[in-house]
Amino acid sequence: MENAIIGIIGGSGLYDMAEVTDRREVTLDTPFGSPSGPYVLGMLRGKRVAFLARHGAGHRLLPSELNFRANIYGMKRLGVEYILSASAVGSLKEEYRPLDIVIPDQFIDRTKGRISTFFGGGLAAHVGFAHPFCRILSGLAGDSARSAGATVHVGGTYVCMEGPQFSTLAESRLYRAWGGDIIGMTNLQEAKLAREAEICYTTLALVTDYDCWHPDHDSVTVDLIIANLTQNAATAQRVIAGAVDRLPYERSCECASALKFALITRPEVIPAQVRADLAPIVGKYLQPTQTEEPS
Repeated sequence: MENAIIGIIGGSGLYDMAEVTDRREVTLDTPFGSPSGPYVLGMLRGKRVAFLARHGAGHRLLPSELNFRANIYGMKRLGVEYILSASAVGSLKEEYRPLDIVIPDQFIDRTKGRISTFFGGGLAAHVGFAHPFCRILSGLAGDSARSAGATVHVGGTYVCMEGPQFSTLAESRLYRAWGGDIIGMTNLQEAKLAREAEICYTTLALVTDYDCWHPDHDSVTVDLIIANLTQNAATAQRVIAGAVDRLPYERSCECASALKFALITRPEVIPAQVRADLAPIVGKYLQPTQTEEPS
C-alpha cells in the first residue's frame, strides 16, 4: 500500500476534493472498527493525499456516531503525518461572520462520553495537549486562506458540543461568556487522537451561522447552514490545496514526538494484543519482548 503524507478530513458540505487526481479508494479495517468510509488516495499539488468524508457517503453519520479512533488510526496506517480538516461551525462573536474561516488554537470540551484516546486496556499514556493544534500547520493554513482571498481569523477557541441538537439560548450565552469564539460538534476528538498518533492537525472552521445568541439567528436551521456551506466549499478546497502546496516534507514541530515521554506503563507488562493493535502508533517506542520477533 502506497503511503499518503497528508490526510484531509472533509466535514459537512465538503465531501470531495475536486483537484485530487489519480484516485483510488482504499477500504481499511482497524482494531477499533471501521472508519467512516473508504479513503480516497490520490495526488494534490504533487503530493500524495488521503481524503476521508467524516460523515460517510451521503452524510449518514451523526457527530456522536463517528468512529474517531478508526478514522485517525486509518490515517496513521496510511503513513499520514499531517491532517487538514474542515468543518461547519457556528459563530459566538459578531466579528466572525458567516462565510468567514476560523483557524482555532484552543478547545473547550462539552462532549459526553466519547472515546478520545487509543490507550487503555493495559497501556497508559498521557500526551500534552495545552496547545491542541499544530502551530506550523495552522500557520500555513492561515497563509493559504489569505492567498485564496478568504476572510480568515487565525486563533480562537472552538467549543465542541455533543449535539446533534443545536445549543439552547442559555448555553449559547454561556459559551460566549466563557470566551468561546466558535462552536461545532466534531473536531476535539480528532485533535486528541491525532496528537496521540503523532500526526500534525489543524482545522478550517467554516462559519455558517451566528448560533442562536444572535438576534438575527435565533433559530439555526439546516437549510441556512447548507446554503452557506455550499458557498464556502469551493473556497475551502482552494485553501486546503494551497496549504498542501506549502507543506514541508520534514516536520520540526512537537507533534512528531508527542509520545516520546507520554508512555507510563512498564513495557514488559503491556498485553501482547495491545502491543500489536497499537504498533503503528507506539511501535517505535517499545522494544520487542522476548516472545516477539523484531520487525
